[in-house]
Amino acid sequence: MQIFNTMTGQKEEFKPMEEGKVRMYVCGPTVYNYIHIGNARPICVFDVFRRYLQYKGFDVTFVQNYTDVNDKIIRQGAMEGISPEACAEKYIAEYEKDAKGLNVMPATIHPKVSLYMDKIIAFIQKLVDNGYAYAVEGDVYYRTRKFNGYGKLSGQSLDDLNAGARVEINDIKEDPLDFALWKGCTTEEQHWDSPWGPGRPGWHIECSAMAKDCLGDTIDLHCGGRDLVFPHHENEIAQSEAANGVPFSNYWMHNGHINVDHKKMSKSEGNFFLTRDVAAKYGYEVIRYLMIQAQYRAPMNYTTELLDACKASLDRLYQCRDTVKRAAAAASDGTIAASAQEAFDKYRAQFEAALEDDLNTADALTAVFELVRELNIMAADASVSKQQLEAGSKVFEDLTAVLGLLYERTEDDAVPAEVMALVEKRAEARKAKDFALADQIRDEIAALGYSVRETRQGLEIKKL
Repeated sequence: MQIFNTMTGQKEEFKPMEEGKVRMYVCGPTVYNYIHIGNARPICVFDVFRRYLQYKGFDVTFVQNYTDVNDKIIRQGAMEGISPEACAEKYIAEYEKDAKGLNVMPATIHPKVSLYMDKIIAFIQKLVDNGYAYAVEGDVYYRTRKFNGYGKLSGQSLDDLNAGARVEINDIKEDPLDFALWKGCTTEEQHWDSPWGPGRPGWHIECSAMAKDCLGDTIDLHCGGRDLVFPHHENEIAQSEAANGVPFSNYWMHNGHINVDHKKMSKSEGNFFLTRDVAAKYGYEVIRYLMIQAQYRAPMNYTTELLDACKASLDRLYQCRDTVKRAAAAASDGTIAASAQEAFDKYRAQFEAALEDDLNTADALTAVFELVRELNIMAADASVSKQQLEAGSKVFEDLTAVLGLLYERTEDDAVPAEVMALVEKRAEARKAKDFALADQIRDEIAALGYSVRETRQGLEIKKL
């Protein structure tokens, strides 16, 4: 499998350190509010990566943290009149509702910062002891210039970083580029005791401590949004490698950002959308489809037209699933034609090749829809055996499961038998070229709340 490694800036063969096992860390949410659609992209994309690894037989340890200690959480809790702890727990629960709606598998381990304070403090102390960090007035800072490899992930040069633009100006630092590992505070605020006084950890140190504890000093893969490359992931590398003396992660994957109508998403622009608000109109599965319909590294432009197109594509997938299931139930026993088995094998191989080429979900979906076209043709042929339709259905289910699709609609959502009987009657009328009768039946179908039309990909039946 080839993946684009942010560290080297090129595609490389993905070789986990231990045969058959993958240790991956994906940066999780800071839990002070509901997630927006930009947050939904990495959790959907890297869920597909995890699912594919498991499909190929790997034992995956998937770690995603919860940042439940943060100044934003303190401010949000104060606004809502609740404690920082209650605020964090509230939005962890809300995040998990959205993640479940998006069909994202729960992490193997979901570490929380609040439960890792002793390990975070010990990690910082090690950096102080080996000279990579220093304490001043209750704070602890990392000596950025002491780490020779700083900037190797992002391509940033220390000399090119402007203190006023990229980092906070702070007179107590030895160097404006140094970043906080521990931030001192009063005992009246949310705090933990430490060798440097009461305080809270800096944002970057938490992931270094949790990744080490959950996965070891060196991990196979670290993932996240492109916006995390600098400074967050750059700082994680500096901290971890200075403390542990070995490479932090062998591979880095970062997804592209999301624009809204070709503009950067922001509250000030009025183009900021929460995942659950979009889900209320379109359903979570349409959002998941949206997040994987493009290659993950490419920037994605969010529009209502694209959401509508994703919904239509999902409708085609569901229609194929239901059509093949009905055809298999009515078909006779028999063999699987050699040409059919070759087609099934071809589309499975095409799907796998796409995902093994840097997780190209766009081309993987193309393979799925080519399989859909083949299955629709088979389902319309009364001579095709039950076994052949079931074999094709198995391939279809395997591939859509890797993508995490076809989970929202149950059999209760299937087209009613009364409507299907009319659809079949209409097909017979069209075959006999009795188009007046076919139009009359189409109106009867519409009266029952459904539309039917022929497309290049096969018959499409939709609820009105």
